[in-house]
Amino acid sequence: MFTQNLGYPRIGGNRELKKAVEAYWSKKISQSDLQQAAQQIRLHNWQLQKDAGIDLIPSNDFSLYDQMLDMCLTVSAIPHRFHPLIEDKKLSETDLYFAMARGFQSDGFDITAMEMTKWFDTNYHYIVPEFYENQSFNFLSNKIVNDYKEAKQAGIETKPVIIGALTFLLLGKEKETEFNRLDLLKNLLPVYKEILKQLSDLNVQYVQFDEPILATNLSNTELTALSAIYTELKSAFPNIKFVLANYFECYGENLSTVLGLPFDIIHLDLVRCPSQLDDIIASEKVSSQTIFSLGVIDGRNIWKNDYEKSLAIINKAINHFGKERLMLAPSCSLLHTPCDLDSEKKLDDELKNWLSFAKQKINELAELSKIVDNAPEANELLEKNKAAIASRKNSTRIHKGAVKNRVKNITDKDAERQSIFAERQAKQHALFNLPLFPTTTIGSFPQTTDVRKLRAQLKKGEISETEYTQALQAATIETIRLQEELDIDVLVHGEFERNDMVEYFGENIDGYAFSNFGWVQSYGSRCVKPPIIYGDIERKNPITVEWSSFAQSQTKRLMKGMLTGPITMLQWSFVRDDQPRSETAFQLAWAIRDEVVDLEKAGIKIIQIDEPAIREGLPLRKENWQTYLAWAVKAFKIAASGVQDETQIHTHMCYSEFNDIIQSIADMDADVITIETSRSQMELLDAFVQFNYPNEIGPGVYDIHSPRVPTVEEMEALLEKALAVIPAKNLWVNPDCGLKTRGWNETKKALENMVNAAKQLRVKIEVEA
Repeated sequence: MFTQNLGYPRIGGNRELKKAVEAYWSKKISQSDLQQAAQQIRLHNWQLQKDAGIDLIPSNDFSLYDQMLDMCLTVSAIPHRFHPLIEDKKLSETDLYFAMARGFQSDGFDITAMEMTKWFDTNYHYIVPEFYENQSFNFLSNKIVNDYKEAKQAGIETKPVIIGALTFLLLGKEKETEFNRLDLLKNLLPVYKEILKQLSDLNVQYVQFDEPILATNLSNTELTALSAIYTELKSAFPNIKFVLANYFECYGENLSTVLGLPFDIIHLDLVRCPSQLDDIIASEKVSSQTIFSLGVIDGRNIWKNDYEKSLAIINKAINHFGKERLMLAPSCSLLHTPCDLDSEKKLDDELKNWLSFAKQKINELAELSKIVDNAPEANELLEKNKAAIASRKNSTRIHKGAVKNRVKNITDKDAERQSIFAERQAKQHALFNLPLFPTTTIGSFPQTTDVRKLRAQLKKGEISETEYTQALQAATIETIRLQEELDIDVLVHGEFERNDMVEYFGENIDGYAFSNFGWVQSYGSRCVKPPIIYGDIERKNPITVEWSSFAQSQTKRLMKGMLTGPITMLQWSFVRDDQPRSETAFQLAWAIRDEVVDLEKAGIKIIQIDEPAIREGLPLRKENWQTYLAWAVKAFKIAASGVQDETQIHTHMCYSEFNDIIQSIADMDADVITIETSRSQMELLDAFVQFNYPNEIGPGVYDIHSPRVPTVEEMEALLEKALAVIPAKNLWVNPDCGLKTRGWNETKKALENMVNAAKQLRVKIEVEA
């Protein structure tokens, strides 16, 4: 049976891309070295898929940073503030590309980075395109064509992948003036035609248009634009087979329009939405020429495919459409899964037998095709898969009765603080006696090569546990002294003992497992290694109390306890798929609550429960929102509600649009929320203002994902914007996220400027008063 893949991980099995990109940024390798490293990853990925027998192999699914940023450069959607760099020819195309993602601070220029936010409901972040009224576009970067030619030269025919015009425009933002960015289609489509013309001249057979915006609720105007886009493009290039790729959800009410479009192949994510196959079978609008791509292998999770379940779906489709009108595929790009399970030595054999990473998913795709085609080895492949699925289902290590009972017996009281916020705030202000605009950071401080080396030495047995602890204590004390010197009001201990904000907690909780090489891309060169939730969750012993208590003993200032919230633990893990996600979330909530209570008992008066992923977990279709938000908010409140009024609960959220869920954020009832607002110039604060958010708030005043150091004046201006809409007694001052990935020099300078901005604002308020 015909097979296609939508995309493959771009980071390399050993994070080769991350290492090359960061080496280039630090001027340790040349641009040529960087491009050579990237080429090696691409060639490896293409050859792997060819060897597995995949029929349609994607190209242009690779990116040095982000596919949306690639598209911005391809069509010359370059923000105005970067134009002087182009005019002065200060930067190569590659350096301009990275400057757009990370900002640019050199040669008299000080240019902020483009905004970044989550790619639908994943933990991958994309660069948000910026659009201007009457903006012109032109074909600037030839990456799409060059990648195809590179694969062709290696003897591999590929299917170029292009971000569809509707998704590209709707995921961007209008700048400077209010207008409808769909009006830019008339200027954008000629560039798409130019790209397709070059591909057509190379005799490209298939082009994949990624339009995941079709997984969301679209207006009639947007659907009309979709029809216009592909009617025009297909009429200009009838010889290219157009592949429509939507994923992460059903087409929903967009399906009728989609079925009327001139696509040769329509992809269906049948993992997230198996019911849409029935909708298509029942539809009278399906063309007899349309081929359907059945996305039956989960591109978002790491569990082995259940061939019997997939075959039931495949056979239903075959019975209706015939095998010749179908192809098999993963549900979405495999970007969201680790590269290769074969590299894993840490996982035990039983658990490993339940898993499948990107390379294995490609093999699953090939095996399913063989089974459908009744190949000689079909029965053996099916029986082997049945045994693996049964092994997981019948394992005794997954279920714990006490944990299930604790979730079953949740009461309303478990999810409520003792008093309303106004009463808690009065008690906390009296106890803490903090100045106006108290300063703090989000938690982590730079984890330098020395810290990472210590962790590696401990794992290899080169240093003892005592030596490791003493070294981290010294780093913690040094960080505390720095914060005291900077005059930060509420301190953090720096989190040097933590490898990752989810992995660290998961390592100390039953029901989690961990890989050695299960890396996935989060943004740019940032990779994370999501832990694996395979069974019931239980925290048996305190996790952070010892380090938080040690840090508090080193200072008279308030020290925050730092925890990761239940929804973020859920979202940033590979989650078991044998029970509802809400059930796993409540198990996590109880584990975090136990830690919160223990921190309070140890004398920690401020506890931050980070939930950067709560917006990320929101279903893509609005009709499903309230069900999710009800259990997500309840899980957070269970985690946060076991303490006295005097204990201040903070939470942190970043890189999300809050407008649509602001009521739910308020319902979480955290005493203080810190959010990312710097890249959007406080734009994200609008939601909190319009809603009249009642609790305290710390809008991030500088972007930690950029190496540039903002000035005091810049941060003070952002604070004044915030102060115009937030009562002074409710306003905190902080960076927009943790400082783990930054260098020490830039961190010190930025925090010094941040504290000075807060102090200057205090003086200004006192004078005005």
